[in-house]
Amino acid sequence: MPSKSSPAALVWLRKDLRLAHNPALQAAIKTGCPLILLYILEDEEAGLRPMGAASKWWLDKSLQALSQSIEARGGRLSLRAGSARSVLSDILKEVEIGHVFWNRRYGAAERDIDETLKTWLKSENIAVESFNGALLTEPWTIKTGQGGYYKVFTPYWRALQARYTSPPLYKAPEKLSGPSLASETLSDWSLHPHAPDWSIDFTQMWTPGEASAHIKLHNFLSGPVSAYSEDRNRPDKTDGTSGLSPHLAFGEISPAQVWQATMARIETGEINSNSATVFLSEIAWREFSYVLLYHNPDMARQNYNSDFKYMDWREEKHDYHLWCTGQTGYPMVDAAMRQLWRTGWMHNRARMIVASFLTKHLLLPWQWGEAWFHDTLV
Repeated sequence: MPSKSSPAALVWLRKDLRLAHNPALQAAIKTGCPLILLYILEDEEAGLRPMGAASKWWLDKSLQALSQSIEARGGRLSLRAGSARSVLSDILKEVEIGHVFWNRRYGAAERDIDETLKTWLKSENIAVESFNGALLTEPWTIKTGQGGYYKVFTPYWRALQARYTSPPLYKAPEKLSGPSLASETLSDWSLHPHAPDWSIDFTQMWTPGEASAHIKLHNFLSGPVSAYSEDRNRPDKTDGTSGLSPHLAFGEISPAQVWQATMARIETGEINSNSATVFLSEIAWREFSYVLLYHNPDMARQNYNSDFKYMDWREEKHDYHLWCTGQTGYPMVDAAMRQLWRTGWMHNRARMIVASFLTKHLLLPWQWGEAWFHDTLV
């Protein structure tokens, strides 16, 4: 049983599975308190959406990598499953906690959970702080001249370029230590697929984890980025895009780190500035999606354009099955869908094609396609 004599600082890790440039971790270290590093596999409380199968595969490997990095520094990653409230309640009974830190998340259900938790923890006389660890700028930061949010990307991108100042980047701590806390194991969670294991090709394409994310960024900036403005439109190019999307999604690397590394090479003339700026604009597209989803929390389920509310979609499950499995008879569509199934990834231009085919040719509900993407994309 951990000692209750020395208050600890608890860092609740979520979609920020890294040690470098992790604002919540950095703040906890500054307290000088013993550290507890915690990951909670949250259940479906308060409207949380279950993870897709491909994302579970990635999470399994990313947590393995993070745990190894923490252990190499003398610490330990504690794993618990359940609702965040119940998990934190149990931990408060096991060890004295003086501070809780986390990096913010922006979905409506997640925000509600975090706000409730923050109020409760403060009522328990525990200091709680949250930080921006996932975005260049948070969804409410950049406003139009009228004070609202941007609804069109190009003016948003111009405003972001004009207003964004990259923050200082913190290196990974050399040492991590704190009280031992009872932990579940990754094998307890069965995140890796079995019976059958459909992820064999995933391991040939992906290496989840913070170190791999930085290697991927370095390799991309060392050559392919200079042709990015053209090659990103070529689904046949294996290195035409950065491949950073899942690393960003799980927070193994931050957009600020990507931004600074890219800008540094632009400033030294190492890379084509025009092509590299196009690459940064794609990072900004990710930011823009957060803006839209923050201000339109039902966007993932309902039509953003209300004119389509009464669209007479076909309810043809057989055609949907053919689309999912890459058996439509249209070579480009089928190749893209089979690539998605085998690798957990699909080129952006191919995504446009298959999404358009589903909705405009098969006339099937876009929500069906979104559900398949959610389950199969890493």
